[in-house]
Amino acid sequence: MKKSNGITRRQLFTTIGGAGAAGIIGAALGGSAEAAPPAGKSDESLPQVPRRVLGKTGQKIPILLFGGSMSLDPRFDPKLAEALRFGVNYVDAADCYAGGTCETSVGAFHTRAKLRSEMWITSKSDAHDTKGFQATFETSLKKLQTNYIDMYFLHMLRDPDYLNADLAKVVERLKKEGKIRHFGFSCHHGNVAELLEKAASLSWVDSVMFRYNFRQYGNKELNKAMDAAHKAKVGLIAMKTQGSEASFRDQWKKFEQTGKWNKYQAVLKAVWADERITAAVSHMDTLEKLRENVAAALDKSKLTQTEMEALDSYAAATRAYTCDGCDHICGARMDAPVQIGDTMRFLMYHDVYGEADKAKTLFRSLPQAAQKLAGLDFTPARAACPNGVDLVAHMKRASELFEV
Repeated sequence: MKKSNGITRRQLFTTIGGAGAAGIIGAALGGSAEAAPPAGKSDESLPQVPRRVLGKTGQKIPILLFGGSMSLDPRFDPKLAEALRFGVNYVDAADCYAGGTCETSVGAFHTRAKLRSEMWITSKSDAHDTKGFQATFETSLKKLQTNYIDMYFLHMLRDPDYLNADLAKVVERLKKEGKIRHFGFSCHHGNVAELLEKAASLSWVDSVMFRYNFRQYGNKELNKAMDAAHKAKVGLIAMKTQGSEASFRDQWKKFEQTGKWNKYQAVLKAVWADERITAAVSHMDTLEKLRENVAAALDKSKLTQTEMEALDSYAAATRAYTCDGCDHICGARMDAPVQIGDTMRFLMYHDVYGEADKAKTLFRSLPQAAQKLAGLDFTPARAACPNGVDLVAHMKRASELFEV
């Protein structure tokens, strides 16, 4: 196949289908693989996903990253193998993903395939204090079956005070010991802009993974913070790119099909069009989603004006169904210690990702007081929401779904 700018989904799927994942898995587990490339290796006969430099790390990574917040085959996952064939060798793991099994599965994959040196592995710590961070990191090393991690993040950071001198010393020591190559954090609550500004001022923060999607392109505060981080050579990775709506199932089908890309591909291409963004991490829990995203990444053509206008129309039509996690606005209007942003995120996992058990488990991990939604009046919170999200209806539904 030629590495042309105009590769089509049909051409890509034909190529992928010809090789298949079965042969790769068979080779890894001791079966015959005469016609298959080495397990998990990039296939030079296939076009490779473009790469960009990740800020001050100086390292080139694929513009499409493999999100690990899903159940992976603990022996050898075919989605990881397929991703690597097209150059998607960056795996985004975390200590808590898939009930704590993500790191173990990634470790099993690279060990069995003997591919550690060919993979970029990022993992994250849910513990943000220095002692907890170090303990979680050591556990991550063991579960990942590696003696170094390419990038280690503070996971879902909300409080900028954790980015302090004590943590900087730990990070620098781990870098000197060769245990981590780079450090950063992920964030997706209401203070993303503040945290990006903070990262821009810290020389030891190499990268930030943050919530960024087509609904936020005109956000002046966010864009100012992104400019500052980009100028400071902080590598920017986009997540939550789809801007998924809670309790808005099937409405995406109304997205105007104006070109060759579906909505999910189109929003990725819109994110990649921002030169400040190095890459986008994607939750590709099926081979079909993986292949569609790879096709979008390989195609170098830009979205047409009509396609961009369709995205804008979709964003406007569904704005009231999307929570930006800005608890400091809606939560401040409540007398009870509820966590509206997190609860809305769990609804998204339940409705959009189809991860009902995960959503319930996460909700029940909140402080007991935050789980008591029934009987509360969320009218003040709804009135305060800048996007007009019907928090009364959503919190009522969350109570019915999640409360014991």
